[in-house]
Amino acid sequence: MGALDGRVAIITGGGRGIGREHALMYASEGAKVVVNDLGGNIDGTGEDRAPAQQIVDEIKAMGGEAVANTDSVSDWDGAQRLVQTAIDAFGDLHVLVNNAGILRDRVTVNMSEAEWDAVIGVHLKGHFCPTRWAAAHWREQVKEGKEVKAAIVNTSSAAGLLGNFGQLNYSAAKAGIAAMTIVEAMELGRYGVRSNCIAPIARTRLTLATPGLGETMAAPEDAAKFDALDPANISPLVAYLATEDCPFTGGVFHVAGNEVALFEGWRPLEPIRTDGRWTISSLASEAKKLLDGRPPIASSGSDIGKLVGGLGS
Repeated sequence: MGALDGRVAIITGGGRGIGREHALMYASEGAKVVVNDLGGNIDGTGEDRAPAQQIVDEIKAMGGEAVANTDSVSDWDGAQRLVQTAIDAFGDLHVLVNNAGILRDRVTVNMSEAEWDAVIGVHLKGHFCPTRWAAAHWREQVKEGKEVKAAIVNTSSAAGLLGNFGQLNYSAAKAGIAAMTIVEAMELGRYGVRSNCIAPIARTRLTLATPGLGETMAAPEDAAKFDALDPANISPLVAYLATEDCPFTGGVFHVAGNEVALFEGWRPLEPIRTDGRWTISSLASEAKKLLDGRPPIASSGSDIGKLVGGLGS
């Protein structure tokens, strides 16, 4: 028996890259999979049904069950159709993996409104819309007296949690996704739904185009050597988080190569205090204590490069 036997899962962006590996692993573990992929370019333009259907064909060839869906995850009605596709094809929905994404990288002073809107739309709204319709389905099941053991797995990024030069739109969207995950866990637990989030590092069309990362993403020359950036490394955690009895909810996970870790998230460090209200002059004198023993708060975005460089070592 597979770890996901009988589970019905939607995987957005499932036609390529990390999403493709998720779909194949879910199917190999017994899940029935809706492979959603609009089939566009990395900037979100264009449509092609082939990527989603190719993965469905691969799954069927290995004896699994899958159907393709090419609705846009950022379209309200399209997201509803996506959820309904799972219910119509397989009778239910247990897992939603929000993975679809695009890039339109630009430094802040050169970024256009369209570049901002497109990335925020696909990532942030594209996580919200399918989640909204899936959550409504699960709530209705609970109202009908059914026991629900559902899971949402969202996809953030180190760029959203650490920042990355030239990716203001993408980083803002990915940070928002991490925050959404925490609130979803708070709100949906009453309906038997867990929500977790991954911040993966792997070789994909998007990361190969990411500023400062593409040149570090080459596969090892020795085929026998462990490939720390193989996107298939990400999928076991995403499958585990979807298992019926997984205890985690509200977690944001770093996952790359052979590493899995929980992000601790925003938290206040040791405060400074004064009598009554602070003044500008007293803050100018005392605020430097907030950095005692800590690195400067300014970042060049090199933290992501360090994470990539440290994989497989």
